[in-house]
Amino acid sequence: MFTFSSVLDSMLLRPADKNDAESYTETRDLLRTEIVNPLRKNGYVCATKVMALRKILETAGHSSGFTSEEKDPEEFLTLLFRVLKMDPLFQIRSAGKDPHGCIFYQIFTEGHPTQAVPTVQQLLEGSLVTADLKFTEAPSCLILQMPRNGKNFKAFRTIQPSLELDLTDLLEDAPRECCICQGLAVMECLDCYGDHSFGFGHIKQFCRMCSQQVHKHRSRRSHQPRPLHLPEELSRLGRLPDVIPRQTMQLFAVLCIETSHYVAFTHHGSGIHQWLFFDSMADREGGLNGFNIPRITACLEVADYLEMSPTELQGLDPKSLPPCARRLLCDAYMCFYHSPSLGLYK
Repeated sequence: MFTFSSVLDSMLLRPADKNDAESYTETRDLLRTEIVNPLRKNGYVCATKVMALRKILETAGHSSGFTSEEKDPEEFLTLLFRVLKMDPLFQIRSAGKDPHGCIFYQIFTEGHPTQAVPTVQQLLEGSLVTADLKFTEAPSCLILQMPRNGKNFKAFRTIQPSLELDLTDLLEDAPRECCICQGLAVMECLDCYGDHSFGFGHIKQFCRMCSQQVHKHRSRRSHQPRPLHLPEELSRLGRLPDVIPRQTMQLFAVLCIETSHYVAFTHHGSGIHQWLFFDSMADREGGLNGFNIPRITACLEVADYLEMSPTELQGLDPKSLPPCARRLLCDAYMCFYHSPSLGLYK
C-alpha cells in the first residue's frame, strides 16, 4: 500500500484534533515513522514494528487475535481505517439508493458471463452491472477482492490482473461514448450486457438513435434501456469531442495466498517489467523457537504474462508457467489500483 505509491499517504499525515483518542496519534506515528519511512528508505521494516502496530490496533479497536491469530487483509484494513478515522476510499451507489462508502470491493461473478481466463476489468464490470452499481466518482485508490474464498475455493483457475483499469463506464456521471457510433451516449442497457452479437462482456451504452435501432431487434424488444444522467451542458452538445477523456487506474500491487501466509507482488518505477515479489516467510532459521527470513526478489517475467491477451493465456497450461507468473495469475487475492496523478507527491 505504501512502498512505491503515495496515494494513501493522507493516512499518515492527518493532524490530530481534540476529538482524537491517544491511540490515533500513536497508531499514525508508528505507521509513518517506524514502518512506512524505513520501508521506503531501506526496503525493509523490522517485524517487531509490525507487531507493535498489531498490538495498538488490538487495544484501540477492542478486537482480539491481532497478535496471536491469522487475520484476513480485509479485517486488518477495516480496523486500521477505523482507528485512524479514515474516510472510505470510494463511494458506490445502487440505482435509486444513497451511496455507500467502502474500503475495498468484493467481486462477485454469479449471474454474469465470463471468459475462461477473465481479466480483472471484465470481472469488475460484470460484478457491477449484475448488481446495478456505479462509482459516484473516480477513486484515487481502489482495492479489489477476487472471487474466491480464502485459499481453498477459487472461482477461476486463472485471473489476469489488468495493468490498466478503465472506470469510465462505471461512473454514474461521467460522459460516455455510444458503443456503436462513438457519439455521446444518453442511454444504457443492462439487459444488453453479455449479448454476443455486438461485443461479449462489455457495458452497452448508446446514443438515442443507436438505442432505438438496437432495440428494434426481436430478441431485444423486451429490454429496458434507461437514460444516463449527464450534465446539462453535455446534453446540449449531442456529440462528444474527438477524444473522450478516460478515467483509468494503474495496477501497483497484488496480494496472494496459496498456503498459510500471504505474499505480494509490487510494481516499482516506470518500466513495465519492474515487478518485485515479497515473501515474509521465504526461509526459516532454527526450529520451533527460530525465526522466519523474509525475501524480496525481482520477477521481471510477470510483465510478459500481464500483457498477454486472455486468449493467449487460455492456451497456456498453468503448470508450465514460471513460479512467479503462476503465483500471480493463479493465486491473486487482492488487486491494488491507484491513480498516480492523484498521489500526494509526484
